[in-house]
Amino acid sequence: MSEQDHRFSPREVRLQKLQHLRERGIEPYRATRYEVTALAEQVVSQFEAYEGHVVRVAGRITAMRRHGRAAFIDLRDTSGRIQTHWREDVLGPSTYELLDDLDLGDFVGVEGTVFKTRRQEVTVEAQAVEVLAKSLRDLPEKRHGLTNIDLRYRQRYLDLIANPEVRRVFEIRAEILAYIREFLKGRGFMEVETPVLQTIAGGTEARPFETYHNALGMPLYLRIALELHLKRLIVGGIDRVYEIGRVFRNEGISTRHNPEFTMLELYQAYTDFHGMMELTESLLGGLAVHLFGTPDVPYQGTVIHWAPPYPRVDLVERLFEKTGVRWETIQSREDAHALAQRLGIQVDPRFDRAQVMDKIVGAVVEPDLVQPTFLWHHPVDISPLAKRDPQAPHLAERFELFVAGRELANAFSELNDPLDQRQRFIEQQKARLAGNDEMPPLDEDFLLALEHGMPPTGGLGLGIDRLVMLMTDSPSIRDVIFFPTMRPLA
Repeated sequence: MSEQDHRFSPREVRLQKLQHLRERGIEPYRATRYEVTALAEQVVSQFEAYEGHVVRVAGRITAMRRHGRAAFIDLRDTSGRIQTHWREDVLGPSTYELLDDLDLGDFVGVEGTVFKTRRQEVTVEAQAVEVLAKSLRDLPEKRHGLTNIDLRYRQRYLDLIANPEVRRVFEIRAEILAYIREFLKGRGFMEVETPVLQTIAGGTEARPFETYHNALGMPLYLRIALELHLKRLIVGGIDRVYEIGRVFRNEGISTRHNPEFTMLELYQAYTDFHGMMELTESLLGGLAVHLFGTPDVPYQGTVIHWAPPYPRVDLVERLFEKTGVRWETIQSREDAHALAQRLGIQVDPRFDRAQVMDKIVGAVVEPDLVQPTFLWHHPVDISPLAKRDPQAPHLAERFELFVAGRELANAFSELNDPLDQRQRFIEQQKARLAGNDEMPPLDEDFLLALEHGMPPTGGLGLGIDRLVMLMTDSPSIRDVIFFPTMRPLA
């Protein structure tokens, strides 16, 4: 760059180079296609097959090393990096001079013969070059990469360019989804899609996002769970059904929470929560071996053992072990808040007895569940969609799977008694009227479906993002979502 060039910003310099290319009759954005005959990784790993053959490769320029009348130009495509060699006496002066107006980040296509340099690096000897796109912005500095965490999440495309290892996280995510689909197909499940926009956001306790449909003149809500529509399909005779889809909850953001996230929910007729335990163990144990060849997967300094069987821990008994208090002895909202205060646990003052007790369990029981563990026998008052245990009617046939101290999955023997379900919904409405806006409205349409009869059913919900975190040793949910929710920059 000349001294005069220092007067201009990097973008202005690149714009000048773009103008130089156009003045030479080269339009960098004109190309609509470039016939690639080999990917970078293929040429490198299968050199013996490609040696001496002409290939066409294309990618982003990631390094340029000029040596007089020759240059080594590194290209990166979707598979990896390939070195190309440009010589003035081969390309001709006019084409070779393109280098004066090319920058790191530009896309080019190179046609040439595959060979190895004296340093034994697989290289394409350029015989023809085509400019495919001009980058008008500098890429992150190669040596240090892109280290600003906030910028990495906001501009994920730069993160992928500067930190190639990030791509592997999302490749594993795609493998996980493909494995789950194949696993469930093998067990006879049908994949379906249910509405994202709903008149009632139900299936769990969470504050929904609200929108408005102008044509119908009515409010609609982004779904907070997949459950109630999938159960309608069980009523309709689809005995094994699942959905992998986005759900939306208008709640806080943390390393474990994003306002929109991906859930797997599945329902199987004629089984119960024990059947869901077996399915969960088989799915996750098999997934780990499929991905890594072993059920033992490192996560944040600990090795997670995914091989079944997983321990079973009784929620009420473990709470008693930790606090000396039995769930059933806390009879009122006031007693629950007093217990939370005594234990030093902060809870929303609007929470009812069951919600406070659930928060207490989250604080004193769940953090110790590091290896995959089924926490089961939840009280009915925090399990409004689960069947009662016939031997202990105050408990539900429900489990949550915990790994690394966090909930990964939730499953029930699904409640199919429409009268019992109505009564539990009515109890929720009392809390809603008292100001708890996380309680869903009473869903008469779902109750109508139940009254037509639903067979005994086991159901499972599993957080895909948290599963990907565990399988990729990622500390934050933002590391496994391409574009996490961020506050706009001022």
